[in-house]
Amino acid sequence: MTSFTIRTAARCEMIDITGRIAEEVRKSGIKDGICHLFIPHTTAAITINENADPDVPRDILTALDRLIPLSDHYRHAEGNAAAHIKASLFGTSQTVFIEDGRLVLGTWQSLFFCEFDGPRTRKALVRLTEDS
Repeated sequence: MTSFTIRTAARCEMIDITGRIAEEVRKSGIKDGICHLFIPHTTAAITINENADPDVPRDILTALDRLIPLSDHYRHAEGNAAAHIKASLFGTSQTVFIEDGRLVLGTWQSLFFCEFDGPRTRKALVRLTEDS
């Protein structure tokens, strides 16, 4: 298993980490297998979505803020209940196939680290498993 650090700059943002993950796959030398990604945080997540239009992540974050406002009489005392809810909706892991040494993603797809309680320094864990 490997890990890397992600430094976020805003309360909520989506950061394309596809290149970092693809580099881990390349360095591993694995030709066919599975890439497991895990975000060990309760107010951050990972998702797969469109990378071609930067308005897509912005629209996602805007819609999330409308649906789950920062302040809404939450009982959680730390003031970041909205971040916990958003992270739970997106989830903390993704699995992507590896074929011919490359991540198997659709034409417009990328892996996005989702920050919901930043800015912070976060960690992403990557486990690559080779087909036997």
